[in-house]
Amino acid sequence: MQTNLVQQFANTPEGQEAESILRACVHCGFCTATCPTYQELNDERDGPRGRIYLMKMFLEGEEVTEKTREHLDRCLTCRSCETTCPSGVQYGRLVDISRGLMEKELPRSSTDKWMRWALGRVIPNRKLFGALLRLGQFFSPILPGKLRTKVPPKKQASPWPAASHERKVLALAGCAQPTATPNTNAAAARVLDKLGITMVEAPEAGCCGAVNYHLSEHELGLERMRQNIDAWWPAIEAGAEAIVMTASGCGAMVQDYGHLLKDDPAYKDKAKKVSELCTDIGAFLLKQDLDKLKIRQNPGKVAFHCPCTLQHAMKQSGVVEQVLTSAGVDLAQTRDKHLCCGSAGTYSVLQPEMSQQLLSNKLDALTMDNPDRIVTANIGCQMHLETKARVPVQHWIELLDQ
Repeated sequence: MQTNLVQQFANTPEGQEAESILRACVHCGFCTATCPTYQELNDERDGPRGRIYLMKMFLEGEEVTEKTREHLDRCLTCRSCETTCPSGVQYGRLVDISRGLMEKELPRSSTDKWMRWALGRVIPNRKLFGALLRLGQFFSPILPGKLRTKVPPKKQASPWPAASHERKVLALAGCAQPTATPNTNAAAARVLDKLGITMVEAPEAGCCGAVNYHLSEHELGLERMRQNIDAWWPAIEAGAEAIVMTASGCGAMVQDYGHLLKDDPAYKDKAKKVSELCTDIGAFLLKQDLDKLKIRQNPGKVAFHCPCTLQHAMKQSGVVEQVLTSAGVDLAQTRDKHLCCGSAGTYSVLQPEMSQQLLSNKLDALTMDNPDRIVTANIGCQMHLETKARVPVQHWIELLDQ
C-alpha cells in the first residue's frame, strides 16, 4: 500500500511504525472473512481492510469525522484478522497508534470522555474495583434484571500451597481477577505445586496496563507497565524462570512490554526480559510432566472457549486443548472458534449492542454439543460468558486443580 503521511505524523516514531504497517497491506480482503463485526454488519468500514483505509486517510491528513471514529470504536481489536492475514499486517498495533493520535485531533463528547475516563480509573484500581464489585454483589438481589446479570456471583479461593520449591515462577494478580475470580491464581498455584514449582505474586504488581493503553491513555498504560517491571525485577534477578499468565488478556499485553518500551532507555532492557519470560500457563504446562496432572473427578463434557488474546495475540491456539485432553478432560465440539465472545476489555461497556450479539453467537457455538460446563483462559471472557450461559463457566486451570 502506498502512503503519504502528513509531516506531523511522519516524523514521529508512532507515525513511522504505522506507515510501515500500512505498507504491508496488499488489500486482499482475506481479513474480512474472519472479522466478527464485518460478519454481523457487512459494512466494509466495519472490517479490517476498510478500517485500514480509514486510518490511512487520517494519517495522510484527510478530514475525519465522528463517523470515522465510530467504525474504529466498533473494532474489538480481537486480532483475528492478524491470524488470517497472509502479509503479516500488525493490525492491532496500527489501531492502537491511530486511535491514540486521533484522540488528540478529534475531541470526544463530554459523556463519552467521562465514561472512558471512569473505566480507566476504576478497572485498573484493584482496591476500588474490588470494593465496587463487593457492593454490587451485596445489593445484587434487588438490582434490575439486566444490571444483576452483570454482577458475577461471589467466589472463594482455594488455599494456596504452603510448600516452597526450588523452581519458582511469577504470576500477575492483576486488577479484576483477585475479586471477581479469586480462585484462578490459587488453583494455578496448586497445580504448579504438584509439579514441584512455586508460583508467587509480587504484591506491588497491579494492572498490566491494557485497560488504559487500549483506551488511548498510552502514557498511563506505559506507567503501569513500568510499575510491574519494578515489582517483578527482584524475583527475576533471583532466578524466577517465567512469568506465568493466567489471564490471556494480560499475557497479550505483557508479551508486548519489550516493544512498547523499546524507546525508554531506563526500561527497554528490563521490558525485553519481561516479555521473554512471559508465557501463558497452558504453554508453560505443556512443557512439564503432564502425567502428574490427570484429573481425579470427572467434570463432564467441557466446552473450551479460546480467548482472542490467547489464539490471535499470544499465538497459542490449540495449546490448552492439548493440556486438557492429556489430563483426561472430555472436550465438547464447538464451532466458530476464531470469533470473539464480545468481551474485549471495555468493549462490552462501550459497545453493548454489538457485544451482546457476539455473546449470543458465541454461546450458541460453545453449547452445540450440550456441554456440562464452559471453561476459558481469560477473566474478561469468563465474566462476560457467565452473564448469559446456562451452564457453569470457570477458568480451565480449575479443572486440573480438582
